[in-house]
Amino acid sequence: MNTTPRPGAPVDKTAAVADLTDLLAKFTSHIGKRLPTDVTQKLGELREKEVNFLAKEVYESMRQNQEAADKLDRPSCQDTGVIQYFLQAGANFPLLGELEEILQGATAGATRMGPLRHNAVETFEEKNTGTNTGSKIPWLDWEIVPNDDSVTIDVYMAGGGCTLPGKATVLMPGQGYEGVAEFVFDVITSRGVNACPPLLVGVGVSTAVETAARLSKKALMRPIGSHNENANAAKMERLLEDGINAIGLGPQGMGGKYSVMGVNIENTARHPSTIGVAVNVGCWSHRRGHIVVNPDLTVTCDTHSTWKFNA
Repeated sequence: MNTTPRPGAPVDKTAAVADLTDLLAKFTSHIGKRLPTDVTQKLGELREKEVNFLAKEVYESMRQNQEAADKLDRPSCQDTGVIQYFLQAGANFPLLGELEEILQGATAGATRMGPLRHNAVETFEEKNTGTNTGSKIPWLDWEIVPNDDSVTIDVYMAGGGCTLPGKATVLMPGQGYEGVAEFVFDVITSRGVNACPPLLVGVGVSTAVETAARLSKKALMRPIGSHNENANAAKMERLLEDGINAIGLGPQGMGGKYSVMGVNIENTARHPSTIGVAVNVGCWSHRRGHIVVNPDLTVTCDTHSTWKFNA
């Protein structure tokens, strides 16, 4: 875990906003270039366990790609996605009212620093903004935490390939959890190869399409190797992982023993007459970052040991 010893919060709010905007711009830029530690470790593990010669070569090319990104200080994938921020914001965080402005500025700043590819196109106008900002972009997903004065931010780069398989539906209750599994397999077998395997598969189970879809994206923010707290859901995660691996997509769809880095399920209570289910996936270059900002603007990060806070 990294912690920066920033010498206390700036005295005035204007300076604090500028300081935090710059810090989050650097962090957002960094995750476009460096994969999270758990992703790097999982790719190495799959490379070692793979028995297919071609698949092992694909994993080796992924490793070399990341080495080149490190050396050249460039994004590890040319598609740096649409920036999404998932926030758990304390109700007493001193810059709560300024966070949207801060994250807009951080996205534009990261685009210049990266540089990040310009991926914000205004719908119906079909015009690229050139800054990765636009109408409701970056996307902000809010949760307000009572009696808390920090903010936890998950930064995610939603690329085109890994976004393509995204899908949600509502099942009849009689379809049960077998229907959930069938839906997941239908999505992965039809479009999983477009998302550059091995994939991290996020599954949301709830009442309606909108709640299931949000949960499936939130599932992608969980660390690889983590499991749902519910024993039955955790069992389903393992069964789905084994089943998708058995399909044999392999890295980049070239065939192999492993097709996923993991399956993460997030769920809520649901209406007894419906089962809402959704799937979102992350590609092998799963660019996410987790940062906690304290009220004095000290920060901690547990996803990237490579990030130097004051670099």
